[in-house]
Amino acid sequence: MIERTENGADIGDYPASRFSVAPMLDWTDKHCRYFHRLLSGHALLHSEMITTGAILHGNRNRHLEFNPVEHPLALQLGGSNPADLALCAKIGEDFGYDEINLNVGCPSDRVLNGRFGACLMAEPELVAQCVAAMRQAVAIPVTVKSRIGIDDRDSYEELLNFIGTVAKAGCETFIVHARKAWLSGLSPKQNRDIPPLRYDVVLRLKRDFPRLNIVINGGITTLESALELLNGVDGVMLGREVYHNPYLLAAVDARIFNDIHAVKSRREVIESLLPYVQQQLRQGVRLNDIARHLLGLFHGIDGARAWRRHLSENANKPGADQRVLLDALEFTV
Repeated sequence: MIERTENGADIGDYPASRFSVAPMLDWTDKHCRYFHRLLSGHALLHSEMITTGAILHGNRNRHLEFNPVEHPLALQLGGSNPADLALCAKIGEDFGYDEINLNVGCPSDRVLNGRFGACLMAEPELVAQCVAAMRQAVAIPVTVKSRIGIDDRDSYEELLNFIGTVAKAGCETFIVHARKAWLSGLSPKQNRDIPPLRYDVVLRLKRDFPRLNIVINGGITTLESALELLNGVDGVMLGREVYHNPYLLAAVDARIFNDIHAVKSRREVIESLLPYVQQQLRQGVRLNDIARHLLGLFHGIDGARAWRRHLSENANKPGADQRVLLDALEFTV
């Protein structure tokens, strides 16, 4: 029997996207994703945004390699050249990624100057060409992450045109950050907070495009809110809240995917992480490259401040190893 969401969609077609962790520059690297996978076996994880130039002209292995336990895992690409995106999508597929996501939502000056990110919402035909080229190159899904609009081009009619145009190119999943982006005048951080959240716009998109898989993103901080939103859309994506309060992921398998199983305690999560830490240290990785993602694990728990302080003060010291983590655990309940 096919399991269905509360709004009637078949989650057998896209189970992982019911709950996903957002791609976050400088945050969702392979160490972060390995840690997150210890907390949830089902959430769809994303790479940081990687530009086509970095893949085609940079250290490809450094940018793309990941641990097999990270599946299901999507590769987020930044770019606007259909041929380059198609080639990078194929490279990503060959590396073993489960999905390719095109960034059409990042509002930073750097992506604007590079002609990718949110500025592409002004060019739906180009985005459609990019999606068509990538879909022709790979057998895995190609998805798009966008905003609800940019600058003064934020009418619902323009959003409908963007989604409809790109959908005709074969994109079936749209991850929509429920804020518009100001491409000038606001910093990337301000663009995550100042434009008002418009969940109603994303919910309306799902009603107008019932056959598309619509995932909502932006300002979601609890699983209760996520479950409520799943009444009107097909999936939810959380970003900053998961990063700063990662133990939220421990309840995702049961509450979002109805997979009831024993949940690791925070201490058990760290104990499960230790073999990975030891392996990475042997390969020359610094402990702080991993530990920085663990700072929020005890968020809201007695000892959280001492945990963060011990990691912050010791994980970056020469020779720091797994003992720093074990010692930090002693400060927690």
